[in-house]
Amino acid sequence: MTVILVLATFVILLTLEYFMHGKQVPQPAAEAVAPKRPQMLPEFVAGFLLPENLRYHPGHTWALSESPNLVRVGMDDFAARLTGSVAKITLPQRGQWVRQGQKVATLFRNEATAQIVSPMEGIVTDVNDAVQQNPELARRDPYGEGWLIKLNAPDAKLNFRNLLSGVVARRWMEEAAARLSLQMGTPATALAQDGGVAVEDVSALLPDEKWTGLTQEFFLS
Repeated sequence: MTVILVLATFVILLTLEYFMHGKQVPQPAAEAVAPKRPQMLPEFVAGFLLPENLRYHPGHTWALSESPNLVRVGMDDFAARLTGSVAKITLPQRGQWVRQGQKVATLFRNEATAQIVSPMEGIVTDVNDAVQQNPELARRDPYGEGWLIKLNAPDAKLNFRNLLSGVVARRWMEEAAARLSLQMGTPATALAQDGGVAVEDVSALLPDEKWTGLTQEFFLS
């Protein structure tokens, strides 16, 4: 009887050992691999940079939501290349209320001026003082250091519905580039269909009178 109990105990212990450790197959040590971060590749449309994460106003300004009501605003690559090098940029005062489509920035070139409209409605909470001190920032980095203002937009969701994105934004940019080339009488883009970009300073090809007319037309100002 004692032998049977010992054998039974032994069998039970072996069974427990199997279920606890027997099914664990040794695995080779995995090499530490850093997770790959998705890279945001530049998106060019008809020679102009058009990031997909932004929303666009037909007057060639963009809006980026930084929080439910805080929105960063700037001019797009098309506007930056068309305005080119300017001597001065003036921006609204902090605390000022602006409407969607209202003129919010003035760019000075020689004796001519161009105006940029706001893509959103709200209270100006911040302005880019660096751009006012160095207007070249707006031309060279319109989606980054060259941003213009920040708004507290209480109706941000509604305002964003009025802006362009995705396929609609691409078609709008293609149409704008084609219209600009036609009106200038010379190609504004270089090898755009093959991935090229528009000339850096379109305004250099324009006299002041023509520059003023084109900026008013394309910027809806």
